[in-house]
Amino acid sequence: MASMSAPSVPSVPSETSVEGLHEPLPPVLEKRLRRAVLDHTATEHRRSFLALVHLGIPGGKEVVHAHREDEPTDQWLRADIIHSMRRRVGVSDPIVWLTRAGGLEIEDVDLRWLAAARQAFREIGAPLTYVVVTRNAWVDPRSELSRRWKRLRYRND
Repeated sequence: MASMSAPSVPSVPSETSVEGLHEPLPPVLEKRLRRAVLDHTATEHRRSFLALVHLGIPGGKEVVHAHREDEPTDQWLRADIIHSMRRRVGVSDPIVWLTRAGGLEIEDVDLRWLAAARQAFREIGAPLTYVVVTRNAWVDPRSELSRRWKRLRYRND
């Protein structure tokens, strides 16, 4: 007699099953992401500018790649760029952040570079921290976790 098993019930995904950043953030990561926004706000004063892909530690060692909409790139080339940036920066547990104009609404450029970073980091088996940075905020396009400031200033901490 064949045994019958109960039909499987789909499991409800837990909050941590969603890829990306989740509360509570480690204090060190919170400070680094705040620093990424602060540095972007302090250095970029134009209304229109190229999106920049950063890899490294905000406020520390980082490498930057300018994203030009008119340059022919594909998923594989962007992933190769991320691999190259990671080799050049030489820090453990780097963050990838994209600085751009506009608000926190997710844009195509955010998703293109997220896909490339995800691919590159998976290929080497490393965890990925990826956020989009604007003048007064950051957002993780995977989990939609974000932080926003009205007035951001350097502080001693």
